[in-house]
Amino acid sequence: MKIPVLDIGTCTLCMGCVAVCPEVFRENDAGYIEVIELDAYPESCVNEAIKYCPEDCISWEEQ
Repeated sequence: MKIPVLDIGTCTLCMGCVAVCPEVFRENDAGYIEVIELDAYPESCVNEAIKYCPEDCISWEEQ
């Protein structure tokens, strides 16, 4: 299964991923973006977030 991975070290908290794919990405209580744990991830939605991420900190990982 492919899962989206977010490198919070390079993330600038632009919130673009949350805007285009809120079913997968959210801001947590600590103020960082996180990937919501799901059984399956909507590939087109995550790909859209990857496309618009200014820091290229979102990627797919095989699990």
